[in-house]
Amino acid sequence: MTTTETLTGERADLLETLRQHRWFLTFTAQGLTDEQAASSPTASALCIGGLIKHVASVEESWVRFVEHGTSAMKSAEETDYEEHAANFRMEPGETLESIIAKYNEVAAYTDKLVETVDLDLAHPLPAAPWFPEGKTWSARRVFVHIVAETSQHAGHADIIRESIDGQKTMG
Repeated sequence: MTTTETLTGERADLLETLRQHRWFLTFTAQGLTDEQAASSPTASALCIGGLIKHVASVEESWVRFVEHGTSAMKSAEETDYEEHAANFRMEPGETLESIIAKYNEVAAYTDKLVETVDLDLAHPLPAAPWFPEGKTWSARRVFVHIVAETSQHAGHADIIRESIDGQKTMG
């Protein structure tokens, strides 16, 4: 199984939805220079390149969780907040092209996992103030979370892009 045409049901729906929202996110970067992608033209400190970088990092982290469980994620005590904040920025030397290439690499890996993993495979969430205590997530729930994360940040990126040059993803 390597394409949504050979998949049916839930797996095909998950892949189609993931791909659609990834497209919305990356479309916001179309035609931007590195400087524009790194700019923060709204009241927020967010930038388009940083949002794509963040979504790639979050997706990669959740895929490790699906494959390896709780131990694959950092605990609240291990979280480096400066590193987390840097994940929302384009750092010196980073290019929009390299960020999108990394995102596409992560997405391709995730897609293969959606095609093959047992969607009922579940792990307890790590202890963190942002997770309910004692909660377990299935692979299915993780993929739905990745869709939500991607779509939320695609909306942020769309607002930023409109502030840069008026381009809108939809409308």
